[in-house]
Amino acid sequence: MYDFYNDPAQLAPAQVLREIRADGSFILKSPEPLKPYARCIGEWLEHWVTVAPERPYLAERRGNGWFRLSFAQVRQRVGSLAQGLLELDLQPGRPVLMLSENDIDQALLSLAALHVGIPVSTVSVAYSRNTSGGCSKLKAIIQVLKPAAIFVSDGDAYFEAIRLTRPECPVLVARNAQEIPDALALPLLYKTETPAVMAAFHRIEGDTPARFLMTSGSTGAPKAVINTHGMLCANQQAIAQCWRFVEQGEVVVLDWLPWSHVFGANHNFNLVLRNGGTLYIDDGLPLPGQIDRTVENIKSVKPTLFFNVPRGYEVLLPYLERDEELSEALFGRLRMLFYAAAALPQSSWDRLVACARKVSSEPLFFATEWGSTETSPVVTNVHFNSNRAGIIGLPVPGTELKFVPSGDKLEMRVRGPSVFPRYLDDPVNSVAAFDEEGFYRIGDAGRLVDPEHPELGVQFDGRVTEDFKLTSGTWVSVGTLRTRLVSALAPYASDCVICGHDRDVIAALVYPTPALRELLGREGRTMNGSALAMCSEVRLALCAGLQSLAKAYPASSQHAARLIILDSPPSLADGEITDKGYINQRAALSLRADAVQRLYAENLGQDVILLAEVYGETA
Repeated sequence: MYDFYNDPAQLAPAQVLREIRADGSFILKSPEPLKPYARCIGEWLEHWVTVAPERPYLAERRGNGWFRLSFAQVRQRVGSLAQGLLELDLQPGRPVLMLSENDIDQALLSLAALHVGIPVSTVSVAYSRNTSGGCSKLKAIIQVLKPAAIFVSDGDAYFEAIRLTRPECPVLVARNAQEIPDALALPLLYKTETPAVMAAFHRIEGDTPARFLMTSGSTGAPKAVINTHGMLCANQQAIAQCWRFVEQGEVVVLDWLPWSHVFGANHNFNLVLRNGGTLYIDDGLPLPGQIDRTVENIKSVKPTLFFNVPRGYEVLLPYLERDEELSEALFGRLRMLFYAAAALPQSSWDRLVACARKVSSEPLFFATEWGSTETSPVVTNVHFNSNRAGIIGLPVPGTELKFVPSGDKLEMRVRGPSVFPRYLDDPVNSVAAFDEEGFYRIGDAGRLVDPEHPELGVQFDGRVTEDFKLTSGTWVSVGTLRTRLVSALAPYASDCVICGHDRDVIAALVYPTPALRELLGREGRTMNGSALAMCSEVRLALCAGLQSLAKAYPASSQHAARLIILDSPPSLADGEITDKGYINQRAALSLRADAVQRLYAENLGQDVILLAEVYGETA
């Protein structure tokens, strides 16, 4: 029987070198050196327009079907737009700032700018579409980036954001440009390409800025991270040396992940381009009312690689479990299922594997990687058979991963060609980001799956900055506990927030799923969290989850003793959740302060669900 995992043509062998130091720290790195990589992102486009000019490259939904552009068509449009950008004589070194959602216009404009050495920056759509606060976040970002130009897809949809921010630069608009005073309609930017385009292309060097990405702000105020052409090209080369199959077969990707984040932009968008694939831009989202479009698109596209965040899979899973046609479309020719951006609950992993087994006899290659906006993003990569969530793989070629003792954890730090040089115009934070050896302090903790066999990989161990102590002095690993609790409560919790800093017990705020409401039929659809918690069916279901976790992990620092069901989903506008579905613990605890107080009130309300109700302990 063919063994995909042990075929060196498909996956790199699971090997690692370890350097142990006297101070208790150690360094892991790949024994395989990083091979030569492209000078700039535009080299990938120039390559594929020569090798496979008629192959579909970009596609988006228009009407009832897909509008597709081949590599040759994309290159023609990129050259024409690049000429138009050069004729605008934009301020050197400053980015073209993209405010709108993923679409082909933004892709073409981004590729055109990158082709002639103009950096690009895409920010969360929420900053432009939520104007109730005067677009304060967007104003702050514009002040940091000082963009050379701003792009929006639709003048009608983004008129208010432009009016409130009053940018001092050209505004480029794909549709309805007349709605924004003095805006330049994007079609007018298409010019006849001249030799100036390729002259600018050849001047690009590895340290030329390519993207300015804003950090999510999950550990503080957002900062502008400089991603150079060299960083991005080195990172894609490292990925290809781990997942060798991306160079061996058809790469077809359906993706919704926003280009405002490193996952959607640097990882997915660049992986498709680097390997000559086809990117179908998914106009669905993992949200009620919008996931149906993703379901429709999966059935149409039948991807060979599929990327998502844990929250996205949680929303998609009920559809996969009841729709065999959808499972066949997703898993039928899939070479890899991938998750990142947050820890995946084991229950979600098990359910996805079960769905795949129903329609495919081939083992599911379920992979992940780990990194950050500052590391372009990949530091570690799973390129071996892993049967559980949380294992983040081994360092990719060219990258060193240092483990430094920090309390009862090991803080991970990173050095290599894919690590950013600095934050834009922020020397203080730039210096503080690196240790004395030049390793980037990423803020996450990790440990070896088996210290005697480091080749088995690294286990993610939460964010160092999120952890806290109980009054007993015991540390609580928030990241680890969160995923375990979501798994224990499955399928009734989409996510949770861990509470208990300087308290005697751990508690949790729970975001309910539709499955929890369905326990009560139609009546449950409109109930708030307190009303749901009063119902015996709901209490029993959630208490059973608390009980199972406490039995598996009896230590007080490893299970929750009480919880509250939240009334509303996490707020993107308020920074409680990022575009890619990662819960910001700090923001959530602040925004939900009233609920936290109810969890620790002297006289607990009836909407607080206790472990003691079924486990026989004092909560």
